[in-house]
Amino acid sequence: MAAADEAGGASARPRRADAVRNQQTLLAAAAEVFVASGVDAPIREIAKKAGVGMGTIYRHFPTRADLVVAVYRHQVEACAEAGPVLLAGEESPFAALEKWVDLFVDFLVTKHGLADALRSDSGGFEALHAYFLDRLVPVCGQLLDAAVAAEEVRPGVRPYELMRGVGNLCVGRDDDPQYDPRRLVELLLRGLRR
Repeated sequence: MAAADEAGGASARPRRADAVRNQQTLLAAAAEVFVASGVDAPIREIAKKAGVGMGTIYRHFPTRADLVVAVYRHQVEACAEAGPVLLAGEESPFAALEKWVDLFVDFLVTKHGLADALRSDSGGFEALHAYFLDRLVPVCGQLLDAAVAAEEVRPGVRPYELMRGVGNLCVGRDDDPQYDPRRLVELLLRGLRR
C-alpha cells in the first residue's frame, strides 16, 4: 500500500518529503501512546505527543481504524527494516536477535486491540495478518540463520515458531499489571542458546 493510501486516499502526485516525515512522526507518536494506553487512547493524547492538532490527525486518518492500521503497517515496516540493520551493527547475531525480538514485543503490545478496532472488516484484518507474516517471518529467519551459523543458537527453530511463541507470551499483558512478558521472552531466548 502506498504512503498516500495509508493516509486515507490515493494521490496521483508524490507527497512532499516533509509531509511524509510529519506523517512518520505522527505514526511513531501514536505507536508510543498505543503501547502506553492501548488503541483506545484519546486522539488528543496522540496529537499532543506528536505536536500536532487533532485536525491534522483526522485529516490523515478519518477514523480510529485508519490510524490503527497505519500504525500497524508503520511498525511492521520498522521491524522489517530493523532486522538487517541490527544484524550488521550488533556485536553478535544473537544480540541482534534479542534487540529485534524486543522491537517485535513493542509491536505486539501496540497491535493489541487491533481486532476490536477493525471488527467490521475481517477481510482487512486477514490481509494485515498476511502482510505481517510476509514481511516479518523472513526477517526473523535471517536473524535466526545468522545466530545458528555463528553457533549461538541451536539449529531447528523455525522463525514462525519463535514469533508465535513470543506472541503467546505477550497475551494477557493488559489483564494482569504484574505480568511482564519481556521477562518471559528473555527466558525463551535464553532457551535457544547453545
